Amino acid sequence: MRAFICPGQGSQSVGMGSALAGASRIARELFEEVDEALGQSLARLMAEGSIEELTLTENAQPAIMANALAVFRTSGIPIGKAAFVAGHSLGEYSALAAAGSLDASTTARLLKLRGRAMQAAVPVGEGAMAALLGADRAMAQAVADAAAQGEVCTVANDNDPGQVVISGHRAAVERALEIAKEKGAKRAVLLPVSAPFHSPLMEPAARAMEQALADTEIARPAVPLYANFTASHVSDPAEIRGLLVEQVTGMVRWRESVAAMAAAGVDHFVEFGGKVLGPMVKRTVPDARVTSVVSMDDIGALVKEI
Repeated sequence: MRAFICPGQGSQSVGMGSALAGASRIARELFEEVDEALGQSLARLMAEGSIEELTLTENAQPAIMANALAVFRTSGIPIGKAAFVAGHSLGEYSALAAAGSLDASTTARLLKLRGRAMQAAVPVGEGAMAALLGADRAMAQAVADAAAQGEVCTVANDNDPGQVVISGHRAAVERALEIAKEKGAKRAVLLPVSAPFHSPLMEPAARAMEQALADTEIARPAVPLYANFTASHVSDPAEIRGLLVEQVTGMVRWRESVAAMAAAGVDHFVEFGGKVLGPMVKRTVPDARVTSVVSMDDIGALVKEI
């Protein structure tokens, strides 16, 4: 049994999608559709940079989605070859687009808005995120609680058994770096992000997405989505709409989602458009088979296998 999964922010790089667009008419058309929807040449930015502009949240989010969806569409593999779809943070939108819940243009516009709203929610410099390596969720929660001291510091991403990300006010997150080492984390490092994602500080962005999603038609996905916020599967469009709002401020329960998919019978995870989630999957479910699909060669190998 398979799950198709899509990466989140941090997987962007200059050149992403350019070789695919050169080899695939389907990919080119997808990138053109996204460009038209956004009124900008996102495909050129993806292909030529600069990395600073591509990394801006409002650009990175639709770019990562477009790349993942282009890889999936180019493969020609029916969505029915998967039992479930899932995505890490913004990857949830990519997964829903692959499953037919959202069209590409709508998804791109939502992610552009999501990126802008998340960046605007907290002034630059006031928030931060940090990765705690060699820490599980319980340790990370204890670190966050000790570091808060009246400010926001919370677990943002439970990625795998040894990688948890915390988020909140910069001073609190910086305090957490030392506390994490005292509590036995192998490493604690600030992440190069411009806002404290998946924390209560993102509440203004959640409200912006609630308004945008209220006016968005969401179809029932062809296969169920494992949602970040609940780590359980969902197919009802109204419930999906609510969960997309909740995940802006809520924890990305990726480790639990992967474990739940494995418990449901998934033994093969196929990551479209990146090579970020595969290692997390393997650390969570060591016996799982993981295939990362980025290039035309990767697509060819997957098509032969499936």
